[in-house]
Amino acid sequence: MAIIEVDALAKRYGSTQAVADVSFAVEPGEIFGILGPNGAGKTTSVECTIGLRRRDAGTVRILGVDPQQDGGLVRRQVGVQLQHADLPERLTVAEALALYSSFYDDPADWHELIRLLGLADKARTRFGKLSGGQRQRVSIALALVGNPRVAVLDELTTGLDPAARRETWNLIEQARDRGVTILLVTHFMPEAEHLCDRLAVIDHGRVIAIDTPAGIVSRFAEQEPQRMRFRPSAPLDEALLTALPEVRTLEWRGDQLIVTGSGDLVSAVTAALSRAAIVAVGLRVEQTSLDDAFIALTGRKEL
Repeated sequence: MAIIEVDALAKRYGSTQAVADVSFAVEPGEIFGILGPNGAGKTTSVECTIGLRRRDAGTVRILGVDPQQDGGLVRRQVGVQLQHADLPERLTVAEALALYSSFYDDPADWHELIRLLGLADKARTRFGKLSGGQRQRVSIALALVGNPRVAVLDELTTGLDPAARRETWNLIEQARDRGVTILLVTHFMPEAEHLCDRLAVIDHGRVIAIDTPAGIVSRFAEQEPQRMRFRPSAPLDEALLTALPEVRTLEWRGDQLIVTGSGDLVSAVTAALSRAAIVAVGLRVEQTSLDDAFIALTGRKEL
């Protein structure tokens, strides 16, 4: 049975339809990502899913119950890290983790969470004195301190430097390996590709694609032209390449040539160059990325 089931979720604020039709299911032990442009309805969908906002239509089940009908069960078994959350400014990191761990029957070792999230030297620092990235890490620790069966993480690594981001990814993967099911809202494509088993892409309040990151990319890999970039080691007659059926376009950028096409483009181009005794110096083959697929799906870049 799915751990999270959302069907035809809708939410309106006055005349604004924030969420029009969102449906997805999250399997046990899965990291399921919610991806979409700013203002697409990601956070509203998740807040309705966990019962922080009342939905206008649709059904939601977490661990088999409706969070609007049995919020107590959800709060005991679901850890939440929101995009914006504050604690009393005079509360220290250690005090916050000790307090929150006392709310649960079987909490995680909050001392270990502080260490894993790189906050050991900030344990006695008041929340009001923390940087934005440090506050984010405290929020993640609070989401995990109750040993939840489900963790909901909204913009997980906002404000974290690359090293802290990698350490946080490792922590989330460890939580998944312990059996925690994770619902992750993100706008950061490398994070989605690295962490998520599956993704739901939301745009204008609707789910427009659900698949693995690789599956979403593969939908557009065949539609998008392949691209090669290199510097010819000798003067090149463009007709050598434009005559190839695999080649679609040629474009010079300085001394570099960008070749786009389809089929077995790389083999065809390198063979033609070899016959002319030309080496493709600094050859780089650019593959379709999740960014490319996202833009193809939504028509806009994520910001």
